[in-house]
Amino acid sequence: MTNDILVFVEQRSNHALPAGLQCLTAARVLAGQTSGKVIALVVGGAIDAAVAEASKAGADRVIAIRDAGLERYSATRYRAALCSAIESAKPRIVLLAASFLGRDLAPRVAMRLGAQLATDVTELQFAGGALTIRRPVYNGKAIAKVAFKADRLAIASIRANTFAPPAAAAAVNVESLPFAAGPGDDRLNNEGLERSAGEIKDVTEADIIVSGGRSLKSEDNFKQYIFPLAQALDAAVGASRAACDAGYQPHSRQVGLTGKTVTPKLYIACGVSGAIQHLAGMRGSKVIVAINTDKEAPITKVADYTLPLDLFAVLPLMTEAVKGMR
Repeated sequence: MTNDILVFVEQRSNHALPAGLQCLTAARVLAGQTSGKVIALVVGGAIDAAVAEASKAGADRVIAIRDAGLERYSATRYRAALCSAIESAKPRIVLLAASFLGRDLAPRVAMRLGAQLATDVTELQFAGGALTIRRPVYNGKAIAKVAFKADRLAIASIRANTFAPPAAAAAVNVESLPFAAGPGDDRLNNEGLERSAGEIKDVTEADIIVSGGRSLKSEDNFKQYIFPLAQALDAAVGASRAACDAGYQPHSRQVGLTGKTVTPKLYIACGVSGAIQHLAGMRGSKVIVAINTDKEAPITKVADYTLPLDLFAVLPLMTEAVKGMR
């Protein structure tokens, strides 16, 4: 085992996932503590653009595993590919984004290799020959500290937007690693992917989220007021459980304890009262803006900025202002 850190840089449609590149920032910090190197791994079919992006993101080495059978995510094939890279590079630590793919892949690899695993990590430190991490528990109300044993591989998935994107760097050489599916790795096949929320960004991967609550009153009002601001900001559209249960938005956009946990740089809550289950899913946002005429709404207690105004009057003005700045 070396002191190197291997980062699985997830890619979508031949572009590196921002959360995957953010893991390289975390790896660079750890590399300074382990005196090891940062190795970026990109897996897929046609991945030249994603590989090029990873090669300019500050890694010391880049490994590419290309195979037609890896064009779409397959739990068993991707597990085999990542295990192959780990066995080849022999890193001490493996990092990957806590995306839907990462949450599925990380425990499979840990089980196969007998490695230690921590998920949804927000802090990492290497000292005394071992990795220590911190991760939110109980819906963010407490932070758990986990110490890994020094003699076993450590795998950690990193919560999106916890670390900054890596600074641009000179491109490094790319090494190719052959892929061979093992016995049983072909028993699962992914026939295709379909976005359940259309072309709007997924809330778990967005830097900015414009979220609406039951106060929007209809799906048409989401389209008329929330979507234009989201498009102007290049943001994702979110919704409270009440809005989703009322049919205003699909549950794929639901933010909260029974929906998706998000940590954007900016979260704009429009007509969201801020029930406990909703706050549990977005309290990690860097900046929270609440637009709500109820000055006592729970969302205002966690908001950095509150606009006690009618959202139907404010949102069009905000949309025009953003468009004007751009």
